[in-house]
Amino acid sequence: MFNAFERMIAWRYLRAKKAEGFVSVIAGFSFLGIMLGVATLIIVMSVMNGFRSELIGRILGLNGHINISSYEAPLENYQEMADQALRIDGVKSVTPAIERQALLSQQGNATGVIVRGISQDSLKQKKELYDGIIAGDANAFSENNIAIGSELAKKLRLKEGSTITLISPQVKAGPFGAIPRSRSFNVAIVFDVGMYEYNKGFIFMPLEEAQRFFQTDGRVDFLEIMTPNPADLSDTKQALRTIFPESIAVSDWQRTNGSFYNALQVERNVMFLILTLIIIVAAFNIISSMIMLVKDKSKDIAIMRTVGASRGAMMRIFIMTGALIGFLGTFFGAILGISFAVNIEKIRQFLESLSGTELFSAEIYFLSQLPAVIEWHEVISVIIMALILSLGATLYPAWRASRLDPVEVLRYE
Repeated sequence: MFNAFERMIAWRYLRAKKAEGFVSVIAGFSFLGIMLGVATLIIVMSVMNGFRSELIGRILGLNGHINISSYEAPLENYQEMADQALRIDGVKSVTPAIERQALLSQQGNATGVIVRGISQDSLKQKKELYDGIIAGDANAFSENNIAIGSELAKKLRLKEGSTITLISPQVKAGPFGAIPRSRSFNVAIVFDVGMYEYNKGFIFMPLEEAQRFFQTDGRVDFLEIMTPNPADLSDTKQALRTIFPESIAVSDWQRTNGSFYNALQVERNVMFLILTLIIIVAAFNIISSMIMLVKDKSKDIAIMRTVGASRGAMMRIFIMTGALIGFLGTFFGAILGISFAVNIEKIRQFLESLSGTELFSAEIYFLSQLPAVIEWHEVISVIIMALILSLGATLYPAWRASRLDPVEVLRYE
């Protein structure tokens, strides 16, 4: 497509000379703009993908894909309902659970917590929770022993073997009137699931102890159902609705966390559009630098035209000149963005140690580590978009160069 003569001229025009140094500076900024735009877009999209993947993965690892509860009262015949649900195709496991709020008191300190009652087998089946145990043993999760999050343990100076007091919102009659129910429990497990909210505000308790503490009389609040494919639950939900009466609510994780999931998706799309503007601005810089180059090289263009160069050759020379800026910027930007995304957690730790400040607070961002997931089809889309914009930016200046009249240009030379 490009012959040796056209490649030689295009390469000469890219090299800086004293006479057209300003043009080369603009071309250099165009190169940096394309490179930084592509790198930033890849990095931000990877981090957004990491956030979405980590948050949803951890939420699904600690909560059921489908929850079955009653509109009226806690579930009484929950074991029979669990057996019915297990007969449905697509249901992998069913976990009875209780979830209530309580007040935790420890040496004069108090904080609100969410208490979830599950069986020991269910705790072992929850991979995020079981793998996140940093102190204690899952086999100790029985009777009066409970599991608490690492942030809660740090806040109240608790450790394995500590004793806490839980106060229930329910009250009991006493000699001086109604008083809240309270009971002491032993800390047997400390866990870190990588999500600040769970590490700070959740307590897991054996199901039987939770039933006694909250006086549910052998009932549970809901059944957690796990499926092989949490992304497609429509058939399983429909089958569950057909076997249970209308008083039973069947809800999935997408509905429960719908606003949160949609917010992540909208933020991701908006960030993509905003950062794409960086590449578009850099493309405009290519246009301006190429127009100035055409103006400075008008005499050269006229001479080449008089010795036999065609208009098509002139157009290809300046397309190649501008496209090389965009192509090189895209190439180095992709390398920079991918390298940064792969090592983003190490870079974050280095910057925090260098500056002495916390750049990624788990309390704000929910996760204890900065995640990044590179989706290669998105990287390819970014590269193709940058190449198309870079190539498109060269068309008008190249067309202007091909339309120069050598007679008019050389008339006063």
